[in-house]
Amino acid sequence: MSGSAAAPGELELVRAFVNTLDVESGEDALASPGALELWFAERGLLPRGVAARPAETRRALAVREALRSLLAANNGGRPDGGAARVLDSAAGRAGLSLRFGPEGSAGLQPGAGGVDGAVGWLLAIAADAMAAGSWARLKACRAEGCRWVFYDRARNRSRAWCSMAVCGNRAKARAHRERGRGRSG
Repeated sequence: MSGSAAAPGELELVRAFVNTLDVESGEDALASPGALELWFAERGLLPRGVAARPAETRRALAVREALRSLLAANNGGRPDGGAARVLDSAAGRAGLSLRFGPEGSAGLQPGAGGVDGAVGWLLAIAADAMAAGSWARLKACRAEGCRWVFYDRARNRSRAWCSMAVCGNRAKARAHRERGRGRSG
């Protein structure tokens, strides 16, 4: 969607990952293990030449949709009941644990390599954003057929749609039609 501003810092990786599926068109940029490998490698999350297996690809796509579910909850929706289980399982496979740096920093890091480790980095970024308070601004569009992820930069955190000109306009037109039907019936 054109109205989707980038998220700050590493959180942009999470936004971009979830947006690899265009719900409206059905176009999936990660439809194959090779596409997943390339996407992770281009972003420095996976060394080039590391092959993704079909099962790893399916699990990564399940994580993508579990994250989308949490992001819909950030926008007034209800998260899928299985989303937490999918993410917990992925965090376990990634071997996420708290690591301390010599300069006094601390953060989650995956102990696993490969695709599970790459997914783990995304989960670590999400956890850091939750702790920092920026996670609540990352939202999935309220439009059922869209669900594009955007970063809400509105001062009052009230943005509901990825694009007011497209999804917001559709929702307002639909509400107007429904109000008109209610008056005439």
